[in-house]
Amino acid sequence: MNIGKRHGLQILSLVALFAVLHAARVRAEVPPAPAGYSSETAIKAAFFAGLLKTIDVNLPVPAAVKVEKGIEYGKGGDVALKLDLYQPADEGKSDAALHPAIIFVHGGAWKGGNREIYHYYCVKLAEQGYVVATVSYRLSDVAPFPAAVQDVKCAVRWLRANAQRLHVDPNRIAMAGGSAGGHLSMMAGYVTDQPELEGTGGHPEVSSRIQAVVNLYGPTDLTTDFARDNDVVVKFLGGESYADDPDLYAQASPITHVSADDPPTLILHGSIDTVVPISQAELLVDKLKAAGVPHEYDRVEGWPHTMDLEANVNRHCLAKIEEFLDKHLQGDGK
Repeated sequence: MNIGKRHGLQILSLVALFAVLHAARVRAEVPPAPAGYSSETAIKAAFFAGLLKTIDVNLPVPAAVKVEKGIEYGKGGDVALKLDLYQPADEGKSDAALHPAIIFVHGGAWKGGNREIYHYYCVKLAEQGYVVATVSYRLSDVAPFPAAVQDVKCAVRWLRANAQRLHVDPNRIAMAGGSAGGHLSMMAGYVTDQPELEGTGGHPEVSSRIQAVVNLYGPTDLTTDFARDNDVVVKFLGGESYADDPDLYAQASPITHVSADDPPTLILHGSIDTVVPISQAELLVDKLKAAGVPHEYDRVEGWPHTMDLEANVNRHCLAKIEEFLDKHLQGDGK
């Protein structure tokens, strides 16, 4: 072997080694979830004892992030659908790179909550170079299923239709949400070619496909015992009982729509969740695995529903989300 060739191989080996070390470094940066508790009662006691700290939901917006609130992205019947948009400060430059985008969908049992609860995540991820939206949708006392699904899919179409203006890469859009918002994010990710679930909110010529899903403790199968007689689920489905319309419950279940071409999915769920049992996450994991859909499952031991409001749990969840999105929404952005 000549010296030049041997030198070239050594350089390639070093490059490969650095790549491995870099990957290991990125993985090592995800902090472990803090030690959990045996029950929600124990968590409440720890909170009142000052042992737990919540995130700053009113986190100040840094200069590196531009925020525009109350943008109308579509119509849900007669209801104006609105979102708040968080963008890296370079988005206004003519030579700015195209950014991956994330749409956050709030929880609240489909009947409450508001888009502002995801301000913290929006700021944090916009700082990392993502264009981030947090959206409102029609709640169940305004319009039952499938209205909320139609609305969040409309939000995807709006973002993709305005991609050039917003410096968004239309081929790198994710959706994320917690609880009911996790459910709606999965529905947006897994439901395709069903016009009745697309709605008529706007931009019908644009695809509502997304490229990644982040599900934080969302219900996945509404046909199970946990959901069938749940008043919140029944209201979401327009008052129809499971006995009267089991097909409706199946249609409203993300797990029903899973297929091999669905987007990669990250699932984060606390093991002592009494609102949405962790068995819902495990059912989804089995379904995704059987369909061959790329997925990551993070079972967070000893933490309940809305676990990511706790500061140290949030550090873990946010790092997992960033790692997952960097992996699946990667690209040069040009």
